[in-house]
Amino acid sequence: MVSFTCFNPSDVPEPVGGYSQSVSVAGASRLLFISGQIPETDTGAIPEEFAEQCRLAWTNVLANLRAAGFNVDDLVKVTTYLTDRAYAEQNRAVRRAVLGDAQPSSTVVVVGTLDPRWLLEIEAIAVR
Repeated sequence: MVSFTCFNPSDVPEPVGGYSQSVSVAGASRLLFISGQIPETDTGAIPEEFAEQCRLAWTNVLANLRAAGFNVDDLVKVTTYLTDRAYAEQNRAVRRAVLGDAQPSSTVVVVGTLDPRWLLEIEAIAVR
């Protein structure tokens, strides 16, 4: 049986936005590494608004989880690449809505993306 233990030490800044500072995994037999998921549909459509792009990128993450027999509760690490720090709060709200009570470790970085229409990209690691 896989068990997750989340750590939020009192001597480091408190996590803001529903994530854990670190996650220990015991008993895992499978790892899933999800490449950066872009806010694009399988037909090439890209929404214009950030919140829609964020939901779509998460939809693509969830599709990868399902395809491998995993779910959001198996996520231990999420890295989100934003093109502008102004999207941080919307990103946090969508992530909370998608993940519910799951609180994997998380990193958010402001970067440029390969396609300038993409306002973010999300990669993840899951264990089972």
